[in-house]
Amino acid sequence: MPKKQFLEAGQIVGTHGIRGEIRVLPWCDLPQVLSTLNVLYFDGGKTPVKVKSRPHKNIALMKIEGVDNVQDAAALRGRMLYLDRNDLTLDEGSYFIADLIGIKIIDADSGQEYGILSEVSATGANDVYHVKTDNGEVLIPAVPSFIIETDIDKGFMKIRPIKGLFDDEI
Repeated sequence: MPKKQFLEAGQIVGTHGIRGEIRVLPWCDLPQVLSTLNVLYFDGGKTPVKVKSRPHKNIALMKIEGVDNVQDAAALRGRMLYLDRNDLTLDEGSYFIADLIGIKIIDADSGQEYGILSEVSATGANDVYHVKTDNGEVLIPAVPSFIIETDIDKGFMKIRPIKGLFDDEI
């Protein structure tokens, strides 16, 4: 399954001050991630813009080059910013959520296919994977005792679920 080169980094949710700064709700783990990037993109990756960003609570405050007043900043509200996957390095065992969505969930021992990973929720302690099955949705904690192997390039995740998790009676 092909990987998207440009991933959603966050959405512009408002302005900050009068000098053209914007407030960005990050779609990555932490707003600090955006502060490591000097270039982001509009239009799905087609339009690069130079940025300076700093974290502020759960958002990123950002200055886009050429946006110098509150009116220009306000006109950007609601727009999505994208990042180039090549501009970030992930830790071993970490994945872009966009790469996880749609992969097959397979039993590590029996090879049985349970369904497709449809969503990832951050809970604070650990992420939770939402698996769309023929019988509905099953939630799996993203912890090593459950997740045995993940191969993004081949499009699968092998898991070892607790007994009864995927029974038809759900």
